[in-house]
Amino acid sequence: MFARNQSHESKNCPFCRDKHLKKNGRKLGKQQYQCLACKRQFLGGKRLNNQTLWTEYTQGKQTYKQLADKYSCSLKTIQRRLDTVSIDYQVKRPNTANIIMDTTYFGRKFGLMVFMDNTTKAVLYYAIVSHETNSAYKQGIDHLASLGVDIQSITCDGRRGLRTLFTRTPCQMCQFHQVQIVTRYLTRRPKNSASIELRRLTLEIKLLDKEAFIQRLDHWYVTHEAYLNERSTNDDNSRTWYTHKRLRSAYHSLRTNSDWLFIYQEYKHLDIPNTTNSLEGLFSELKRQLHSHHGLNEQRKLRFIKDFLGSKSLK
Repeated sequence: MFARNQSHESKNCPFCRDKHLKKNGRKLGKQQYQCLACKRQFLGGKRLNNQTLWTEYTQGKQTYKQLADKYSCSLKTIQRRLDTVSIDYQVKRPNTANIIMDTTYFGRKFGLMVFMDNTTKAVLYYAIVSHETNSAYKQGIDHLASLGVDIQSITCDGRRGLRTLFTRTPCQMCQFHQVQIVTRYLTRRPKNSASIELRRLTLEIKLLDKEAFIQRLDHWYVTHEAYLNERSTNDDNSRTWYTHKRLRSAYHSLRTNSDWLFIYQEYKHLDIPNTTNSLEGLFSELKRQLHSHHGLNEQRKLRFIKDFLGSKSLK
């Protein structure tokens, strides 16, 4: 009699985890079971576990609707349970770090400023900001220093005035950002020979050392100085201006940042990254996962970001 009543499904009692169950009628169209060990009764089917739901939601890219269909419940139930999941990570920070820092934006609502260690690829600190400012970067670096992290170097996007805040720390400008700056001025397909040569030189930054780069930049300037200094005038000759403003801006950007673009070569023993590409990859992965859950309000989006960055930290 016992063997006939015992369920052959591979499930455990949710209360005592015992496997000895028997079917005990149906309720709301679902099979009921009774545990022969603790005598408690429960409904069959897939049971909701908030932490499992959160893992499927964040890492499995399951949407609210997909989870609701899977567990035969409403969207509100899934939302309510996900909202109650506690997100708390204890970050283990290294003693020394080569910091990569940058900011990405989520529409016009807020930005995410992240400080990553290049060696471990772990997120050591992050801040939600309305605007990217030098003072916010300074606060982040000071916060890490106050926690006992010895910051050996900083790689950043080269914001104006940023390097002057870290005079005691080797500060490398991202070479990829420098390429982007020049591209904004000259476009990807410049027409005149001076612009074509300057863009080609910019694309070869990663292959050159500081001395070779400056020599080639000086040679470019001497070759195209007359063209660079051409001026235009209005009809009555009362006002003049440089004809090739964007080309001049691209050149001056390279000239101004040349001392900042090759810091990683001066401190080879520190293994300083010359770009922020690894952090850009992290931003791309985050936005790719968030894209599966478009339409989230700001609070839920921030919870998702907190969990994602926590999973990228040293435990």
